[in-house]
Amino acid sequence: GRIEAESRRMGRLVDDLLLLARMDQQRGLEMAPVDIGEVVSEAVTDFEVVDPDRPVTVDQSGDSTVIGDRHRLRQVIDNLLSNVRTHTPATTPVHVVVTPETGFVDISVADEGPGISKEDQERVFERFWRADPGRVRSRGGTGLGLAIVASLVQAHGGSVAVESEEGRGTTFTVRLPTAPAALEAD
Repeated sequence: GRIEAESRRMGRLVDDLLLLARMDQQRGLEMAPVDIGEVVSEAVTDFEVVDPDRPVTVDQSGDSTVIGDRHRLRQVIDNLLSNVRTHTPATTPVHVVVTPETGFVDISVADEGPGISKEDQERVFERFWRADPGRVRSRGGTGLGLAIVASLVQAHGGSVAVESEEGRGTTFTVRLPTAPAALEAD
């Protein structure tokens, strides 16, 4: 069982490293119009199945179409939700908000957990970085989840930011450019 679990973990690590290498070379995305609100809804539904005791709220309205790779955008949302599950107590509420604006869509994933120190906020998107170097693998992952988020969002022409206050929670905000009407018609 331990060998099988370690093999799966190593497989995920290799997959994550290959994805980051492809993103570094600016290749590997299948761009098309994507309703990011729909992607968020699907991700939250799956999150609730895996973590049924955690309170989750979703707020979205309006057109939230972006040009992107649906699978990779889903991975962004999944990674942010997984981060909440990994780094907050099991009953910590999570709030997901999709806000369409002129020229972009913001997606925020906020929790009411323990928060992240100012020093750590500056490093959370670094590859292999962990706030607690002593964290065990079974709970702490590979240290690549947020690096993948940052790389994928950047490859989509967007940005990602973190705001946090210790003891009050953390909010990750992804900003993606909206789909120009000419591309949506294709």
